[in-house]
Amino acid sequence: MNTKWMSSGNCADTNPDAFFPSDGVGVEIAKSICEDCPVASLCLEYALTYRIDHGVWGGCSERQRRRIRKERRQLVPAA
Repeated sequence: MNTKWMSSGNCADTNPDAFFPSDGVGVEIAKSICEDCPVASLCLEYALTYRIDHGVWGGCSERQRRRIRKERRQLVPAA
């Protein structure tokens, strides 16, 4: 996957530690940075594709990404 988009994100000039918080307040702060990010959807898809389980990616927490993956699995008909 092409990752050139990463340099265009709101996070490009932010300490990466901000996106790996240890509490709910930190998650909300990280999500607020992603709020108007021009590449948030690409970031989220990257995290979902590569099953990144930690941190805030594309404005979604770990829990939200697990929920998205579960919903997507349920949409795919069983073979």
